[in-house]
Amino acid sequence: MIRSMTAFGAARLESEPGAIGIEIRGVNNRYLDLSLRVPEDLRFAEPRIREILGRQVQRGKIEVRVAYTAAAGDVPRTLDPETLRALAGQLRAARAIIPDVPAPTLSELLGGSERAALDPDTWLPLCERATEQAVDEFTAAREREGGRLAQAMLEAAREVGEIADRVETELPALVEGQQARVAQRLREALAAASPEGFALIGGAELSARIAQEAALFGLRVDVAEELARLRSHLAELRHILGDPAVARTQAPLKGSRGKRLDFLFQEMNREANTLGSKSAALSVTQAAIDLKLLIEQMREQAQNIE
Repeated sequence: MIRSMTAFGAARLESEPGAIGIEIRGVNNRYLDLSLRVPEDLRFAEPRIREILGRQVQRGKIEVRVAYTAAAGDVPRTLDPETLRALAGQLRAARAIIPDVPAPTLSELLGGSERAALDPDTWLPLCERATEQAVDEFTAAREREGGRLAQAMLEAAREVGEIADRVETELPALVEGQQARVAQRLREALAAASPEGFALIGGAELSARIAQEAALFGLRVDVAEELARLRSHLAELRHILGDPAVARTQAPLKGSRGKRLDFLFQEMNREANTLGSKSAALSVTQAAIDLKLLIEQMREQAQNIE
């Protein structure tokens, strides 16, 4: 399954002890870069959250935000007399230097009071369930986006195949045209050298010379090998992208599909460059340019594939 590295997933779980919410954001990255923002009270759940994410994510810059709201009875807050006396002493010391320092409000005192620690046996299962729900939504979004990227690349691959077919069809005509041009140049050269030039050279010898020049030209512009490799790369591309029209005779793919695609497009670009260097006609040059543009478009899409 093709998955994009760009996606968003969220989940909120309500329960008797309280509520917990998790948001997962992902963007493309060469490697797995996992960043968690977990409240200190839930720090005990961080290893488990990482483990759940690690089972589903291989690459990408992933940011996870965790927030919770405990039920009123779950986290009691009290005013500790010793703490209050210490705060009063600090307030007097502050007012000795800055006389207009205001006294803290009751809500501020309650907020700063000691809170009962969250029970891991209660909150860890909640964190796990919320994480799994968020990861499921995150994965579904990645697969939807990955499917759209794969479809765009398959469409570009179809155009690449059409260009390869067109170049292969034009090659025989190019060789024949070159043969005719060689024959015309030889006749013009002989006529310029001597009016009786044709009488001095036999027809068989002239034909052999023309055939030799045409054969050399055919070798220089022969791109059958490059086109064959390009088609082989296209078949591999369809296999990686999971094209249902391709027979699944190969073993299941392992590892990052995005990295496989990146390498594949490098090889396809190499064949397009060779095709351009062997160009003997403007149409072939244009075909090589079109191939490079399509390959670059696919490569840019693949940058976001896991």
